[in-house]
Amino acid sequence: MAALRGEVSWFCCGSAWGPCGTAGGGACGTCRSGNYQHAWPNTSDACLAITRPDACGITGMSRRGCGFRHYTTNLCNGARVGTTIADCGPQTDLFCGERTCCGSACGSNRIIDLTPAAYSAIASLSTGLRPCSVDTV
Repeated sequence: MAALRGEVSWFCCGSAWGPCGTAGGGACGTCRSGNYQHAWPNTSDACLAITRPDACGITGMSRRGCGFRHYTTNLCNGARVGTTIADCGPQTDLFCGERTCCGSACGSNRIIDLTPAAYSAIASLSTGLRPCSVDTV
């Protein structure tokens, strides 16, 4: 998979942790806000039918299942984190054209949701969104 550029956001899942109350365990049943995990828009046909990254013009987003490891790099500071798939998301098509920048580093369209633990390893939770690249190595 070639690195994808877009936006990274964060979401809550599993037992209460940090800013999160108790939430469901995600599509994989293993999601926990305190673990280094993420939601990916193309985990299955059913997931892809909900998230629809293609509606935003995103191509080349490979099908990956529960437990697959991706690496997300914050383009604002170069910080990188490895996480495993634990849920389906984000619902990319709701945010088509959304753009986040810091200086000249920009990303458009939400392509990955990190748990708060993972997001806070690369950015302050208060930022909410960061431009990013996502790859598998």
